[in-house]
Amino acid sequence: MKILLLGSGELGKEFVIAAQRIGQTVIAVDHYENAPAMQVAHDFEVINMLDGAELDRIVAKHKPDFIVPEIEAIRTERFYEYEKQGFTVVPSAKAANFTMNRRAIRDLAAKELGLKTANYRYATTATELRNAVSDVGFPCVVKPLMSSSGKGQSTIKTKDDIEKAWSYAVEGSRGDVVEVIVEAFVKFNSEITLLTISQNNNPTLFCSPIGHRQERGDYRESWQPARISDKDLSEAQNMAEKVTNALGGAGLFGVEFFLTDDGVYFSELSPRPHDTGMVTLAGTQNFNEFELHLRAILSLPIFEITLEKAGASAVILASENSNNPTYTGLENVACLPKTDFRIFGKPTARPYRRMGVSLVYDNLETPIEEIVESAKKAADLVKINY
Repeated sequence: MKILLLGSGELGKEFVIAAQRIGQTVIAVDHYENAPAMQVAHDFEVINMLDGAELDRIVAKHKPDFIVPEIEAIRTERFYEYEKQGFTVVPSAKAANFTMNRRAIRDLAAKELGLKTANYRYATTATELRNAVSDVGFPCVVKPLMSSSGKGQSTIKTKDDIEKAWSYAVEGSRGDVVEVIVEAFVKFNSEITLLTISQNNNPTLFCSPIGHRQERGDYRESWQPARISDKDLSEAQNMAEKVTNALGGAGLFGVEFFLTDDGVYFSELSPRPHDTGMVTLAGTQNFNEFELHLRAILSLPIFEITLEKAGASAVILASENSNNPTYTGLENVACLPKTDFRIFGKPTARPYRRMGVSLVYDNLETPIEEIVESAKKAADLVKINY
């Protein structure tokens, strides 16, 4: 099969590797040359994916069996036309279009499906933001409708934070949508990602929940399995199945939840492998999240997903700008037991850009806190040279 991958970051790179292993052809697309997934794909295209005419051109040129979006900054409304033309959009045109825009997915979850979410409002100007903050109260979280990895996200604690939050959100927004969602702060005990696999001809499956810690709206460590009660897990699975069924199509979804004293709150959803799911590269499951996504897309039946080990990932972050980053300390990580790493191969660095990840595993009886701490120490051993 021929796969057109729209977005070629580190998640796309691992997806391409999974596809290569079972004989699929991948054309990797992004707005800059030598993106991570391009380094392992059969072919690549460099275009502005917000340009609908350019998207149309490469779809017509390559005539892929599957169009697989990996990022938000895509002219996703074109996907409906591609489906009419007979192309398969992953998971579906509706899923890709809705989840690339926080308004669409939040309204689907809260208003149409009745899932429990934080109180929220929308704003298209700084004045509207002030009114929205007044409605939901302090503290609250502001996010661009189109963004990822925490870009443009901030917490408003006082009135003095509003102007700065608006400017930061507009700066971090992807695409040409200048709008934010304002969410009341949910007092949560922990956050989880529930990797949910929708299959064409088989039941929906769930991975063991993944816990994660965030800074600046982006994950820093993730671990599997996360602690969760049977009741909360059942509730999260029911919510995840409802929303993924409503979106349609086959593939892996990363569904995020808050766990609170008041039960489970739906937070966000990605229609593709999730960054926190990189912990599955530590061998925690019989199939990692990228292999699961690919198998679901290709309608290869997935009999079961088994938890094999406990594991953790910790990100390796850049702190400076560079057009030629290099790395030292890898041999120090390689000396550690039950430890691995990935360097993503991004051609440039900038502050807070994710450049790699450490991976640690152990048996399921080992306290997960110990595994997380080992992953953090391993990540700290890698030094980026600018």
